[in-house]
Amino acid sequence: MKILLAEDDLLTRKSLTYFLESKKYEVIHASDGEIALDLLRSQSFDLIITDLNMPKIGGLQLIDIIRTELSLETPVIVLTASGVEQTELDAFAIGASEFISKPFSPSVLNMRIQRLVPQE
Repeated sequence: MKILLAEDDLLTRKSLTYFLESKKYEVIHASDGEIALDLLRSQSFDLIITDLNMPKIGGLQLIDIIRTELSLETPVIVLTASGVEQTELDAFAIGASEFISKPFSPSVLNMRIQRLVPQE
């Protein structure tokens, strides 16, 4: 499975990449929403994991572009440190598939991934 990980925090990006690769997922990462968008225009992914608060293009705007301009139905998992309920509602309203608040257990992330993109 090929995953796009859009996360601006280097430590979080590295730890998530390490975890996901240990589960045998192929991970391509982007440090901001603009890079993520460029990657989405040039490659196909089975799953997108995005932080909400990123430079240039934030996670909500990225999801909106994924769903409207690119017309992609790729599942999107949102990660955020924001515990605001309205943020979660906004993410689902524009097309997020899952929403996980930081901090979270890697096993929770893996469970959500497997639920969204079942492996054969």
